[in-house]
Amino acid sequence: MLSKTLLAASAVLIITSCGQNAEVDADATEPSDEAAAAADTDETPADGNENPATAATDKLATENLAASTAFLEENAKRDGVKTTDSGLQYMVLEEGPADGLAPVSTDLVQVHYVGTLKDGVEFDSSRARGAAATFPLNRVIPGWTEGVQLMSEGDQFRFFLPPELAYGDSGTPGGPIGPNEALIFDVELIKVQNPERNLEAARAFLAANGTKDGVQTTPSGLQYQVITEGADDAASPDEDDIVKVDYVGTLINGTEFDSSVGRGQPAVFPLNRVIDGWTEGVQLMSVGDKYRFFIPPELGYGVRGSDAIGPNEALVFEVELLEVTDRTEPEISE
Repeated sequence: MLSKTLLAASAVLIITSCGQNAEVDADATEPSDEAAAAADTDETPADGNENPATAATDKLATENLAASTAFLEENAKRDGVKTTDSGLQYMVLEEGPADGLAPVSTDLVQVHYVGTLKDGVEFDSSRARGAAATFPLNRVIPGWTEGVQLMSEGDQFRFFLPPELAYGDSGTPGGPIGPNEALIFDVELIKVQNPERNLEAARAFLAANGTKDGVQTTPSGLQYQVITEGADDAASPDEDDIVKVDYVGTLINGTEFDSSVGRGQPAVFPLNRVIDGWTEGVQLMSVGDKYRFFIPPELGYGVRGSDAIGPNEALVFEVELLEVTDRTEPEISE
């Protein structure tokens, strides 16, 4: 979590748009001669008859579309099911707090979800993986982009997606979703992230926090508070040193997103290979010290965020410096 590397959201999400909203590689817009020839061969065999594989796929797509249409027509009659103009159906399973934020299409959202086919077969689940999914709401299938905008933080909805709002007549080739399949998703909206709103909240938090007793602010905007002090003659690190620390990281609302203490294993790393707020802040410490750092977005993960950290979020870390090793000495293993 401390690394400068900004990790993308999980690549295994089945809800990603499979090209419907994805950026297109300019070099891949024109098929090669070989690919074009292969496509022609698949669709128009030399004998002029329809390719059996294509015929089977078309038949399955027709059958699935009829079954999906029948399912959705019947489902729309159930108590509690609402249908939007696009044909998206949804049920409210549980409502969150009244002050929960509702996303717009350009926001980053964090959700838990379970996806099933209309016969109840599960094909994807963030809960089964044990990790919530985070993604831009305008980069997923249309049924998600529309549906999640109906929710607020803390809400749990069930969505029934017609094929045209999911994966259409292509399905997920080689995957679990066939052509023209209706899909069902149980979705819990955990958090809505917006860079501008987060930056405003971060600035307000840091402005108020900087006036508190014991909080000091450096020229870069880093804030820190001394919790306990080690021995007077204890070593302090330079940015090129390797440090061993215990830490707990939280968002400004108190949500914990990372903890070496929770893992029961201190972290060891080169001090110049972490976020800027750490590189600067830990150099203020000596072995045995325990500090609390309040890190503005520009010294943390900035506008991109990382995993559970949203764009432009201010961060709070409690850090205990356990050991310092000069980089010229053998490195400490974790």
